[in-house]
Amino acid sequence: MSLAEMFQKYPDRKYVMYGGKGGLGKTTFSAATAYWLAQQGKKVLVFSVDPQASLSDIFEQDIFGKGAIQIMPNLYAQEIDADQRIKEYQKEIRQKIIDMYGMDRIPEEIEHYIDAASAEPAMEESAIFDAVVDIVVEGKYDYYIYDLVPLGHALYYLSMGSIYDAWLKKITGLREQMREYDSVIATMKREKETEEDAIYNELMYIKDRIGTSSKIMTDTEKTAFYFVLTPEDMVIDDTIKAGGLFARFNVPLTGYVVNRVISEDLQNQQIPQYLRNRIDMQRSCLETIKKQFGDRVLAMVPEFDNEIKGLDTIKDMARVMFGEETI
Repeated sequence: MSLAEMFQKYPDRKYVMYGGKGGLGKTTFSAATAYWLAQQGKKVLVFSVDPQASLSDIFEQDIFGKGAIQIMPNLYAQEIDADQRIKEYQKEIRQKIIDMYGMDRIPEEIEHYIDAASAEPAMEESAIFDAVVDIVVEGKYDYYIYDLVPLGHALYYLSMGSIYDAWLKKITGLREQMREYDSVIATMKREKETEEDAIYNELMYIKDRIGTSSKIMTDTEKTAFYFVLTPEDMVIDDTIKAGGLFARFNVPLTGYVVNRVISEDLQNQQIPQYLRNRIDMQRSCLETIKKQFGDRVLAMVPEFDNEIKGLDTIKDMARVMFGEETI
């Protein structure tokens, strides 16, 4: 089955994700897929969950931190500004502390704690994770194309839902037990119960949001996950290992797209020896890919002789990926 046939056969898979090692073409494929779907009349949002996002580069338009920007009819792109999201977190936390405890201002020691917590390495991923929930819950688009972070970070991103969900399950379970005791003496401590209920409701709100995102990531009917790889031994090995790890999180692995395949027809031309060597190397790797992944390889994308930037080259890439023409 081709990539185009996969989309035609499963039109309900509205959440489309490209994953793989960094630098293999995930952003390019995300942009090209969004372009192709938009050309089919679908309203599409392609967005990056990579802090080092490059959708601005590929679309040749500054979209970082500006929300969903229309690139062309039906096609919107968004790069999430994690730093801005963290600042919004800090503002919300300060306001909740003031409201909950009736303070006029945040004590200095709490300010230091908020700043320190926001500087944690995981906070950036958490901020992006939360922004993604906002995007998909709104439900404004026919398709959502995720330009995922490189493999290691993506696995962390995928695990966040299950980790947070397990933690919140314990916390909310304890809180529910406490509520039973609270009801017995509610009239004696009504003010405290109201205060604790606010905390409980906040936890449940977080749990529901994480649950929504986790369900999307593992929904075989609505989600398609494609691994991007190139014909190189190390990349193939990493992809095999990553496939096993992703499967542990129940991510529906839909297929594989092989990028930067050098045409063997070049061997009949005057080409440098290093290029002949690369063609020989790729021939062996492509055999390995065929044996390892078989008919789950949905597209073989050739090496382009120019950088994929701007709608004209994105259009060329989309045509190759979805079988409309070859380069």
